[in-house]
Amino acid sequence: MKHFTATEAKNRFGELIDEVNNSPVVIRKNGRDVAVLLSKAEFDRRDTRLAKKELIQQYHEESIAEFEALYQELAK
Repeated sequence: MKHFTATEAKNRFGELIDEVNNSPVVIRKNGRDVAVLLSKAEFDRRDTRLAKKELIQQYHEESIAEFEALYQELAK
């Protein structure tokens, strides 16, 4: 993963945009990592994975609420 200072990111924005197509880029300001830039494709992949994880969690919670008595009996 590459690192750019905030000033480098500002001054070399075109290069920064090209670089995020290869891998995420960390932006540093005053010696601290303050941001990560990533490509739209990578963002979409991560967003899709998160959405699926949230959907699975929702189904799990609904299942527990609906079938709690059955689960308690099966656990005995």
